[in-house]
Amino acid sequence: MVASGFWLMWAILHAAPEFSMRSLKVLILEDHPFQLMALHQMLNANGVFNVLTADSVEVARQSLASKGPVDIAICDLYLEHGDSLGLIREMAEHSQAQVLVLLSDAEPDVLEGVASMARQAGLNVLGCMPKPASATSIGQMLDACRQRLRPSPQALSWERVHQMLGVSEFATEKLCAEVGEAAIERYARVCYQPIVSQAGDLQGVEALARWQDPEHGQLMPSEFLPLLELAGLEQAFTWYVLDQVLRLCAQVTRDTGLELPVSVNIPGRLLDQEHFALTLQGLLQRFAVPARNLTLELVETSRLKTDSAHVTGLLRLRMIGCKLSIGDFGIGGTSLQRLLELPFTELKIPPAFASGMAGDERKCAVVAGAMSMAQHLGVGVVVTGIETPADRDAVRALGPAWLQGCLIAHPMSAQALQHWLAKSTAIAL
Repeated sequence: MVASGFWLMWAILHAAPEFSMRSLKVLILEDHPFQLMALHQMLNANGVFNVLTADSVEVARQSLASKGPVDIAICDLYLEHGDSLGLIREMAEHSQAQVLVLLSDAEPDVLEGVASMARQAGLNVLGCMPKPASATSIGQMLDACRQRLRPSPQALSWERVHQMLGVSEFATEKLCAEVGEAAIERYARVCYQPIVSQAGDLQGVEALARWQDPEHGQLMPSEFLPLLELAGLEQAFTWYVLDQVLRLCAQVTRDTGLELPVSVNIPGRLLDQEHFALTLQGLLQRFAVPARNLTLELVETSRLKTDSAHVTGLLRLRMIGCKLSIGDFGIGGTSLQRLLELPFTELKIPPAFASGMAGDERKCAVVAGAMSMAQHLGVGVVVTGIETPADRDAVRALGPAWLQGCLIAHPMSAQALQHWLAKSTAIAL
């Protein structure tokens, strides 16, 4: 946890280019003159010379405005003058920093709250350094950033799109649908992770999209989906995943006579399309997969609107028989409102709450509250990120819920899943 002072790697993408220390650009916000000077000198000693120093929020704003975004922002939480929390939000909103390091001896719950706020705003929170910072902690922080720092926004370019799709460079307008769809067929991958009851009975699987990049190897959704969106291929990719998933469901039924419930992530933007539900219904009928066995999972639910377009899109999906899941429950602060306003049938408790809950009373309280609320609302619960027997047992002690995580099974290919199913008990319908 942030409070422990250990370096956190939450949300920092692993596929990243190497950076030299000299190339890093760092902002220090610290209103104690000696501490500010010491931090500056320790960064220099580690080969970081592009350092912006600020003893107030206003000076920090002026530096960022005149000298541009930074790779790392080291921010003291308690300033005599100015609001560091406001600056953190501004840096996130205007993409003025990639990584945030908190500098404070604040109470653990305060640090956790600030870290959560910053992550929700879009910053990668690397961790917290107690005051005064040491040369060792500065060195550890820089090593982590050098190895883990994600590409700058400039990487979200057509050059990167061409590279990821494995096509030669050409004008943007020539990136036709056929080329994009061929690349999706070549590089898109779908993995599957089982979901079980607390008794160990299989309840279904979640389909997890991956991309086999020609140069960088396997990419996670956070790494390739923005590029596909930029290329206008997000919808084509979604339909490819749905086709692969339903094809597997049909194959399992043919081979075993059993039905395989499956959950698939879809972008909320598809809800704006009037014919999405009808097209999906046609695909379900093509593979003879009952709509009740398909759960459509939406993340970034805080962005869903309760206007007629989104509500209508969700209702159309429920009317054809599909189930709907909130995939980021508790993240962003508005999921509860969405659960009450929109026709969801399931909520997923993310790993941020479940992982390590056995040793964290606050996490246990959050998970217990979500499970109790879901039970009273008549919606299902899937607790994800179950990595240890202790966390599994902690969930069991709280009440009924389905479980997902690497303790149960790691994500696997369609072929591996079929072998896994052959060895498991009958699917609980």
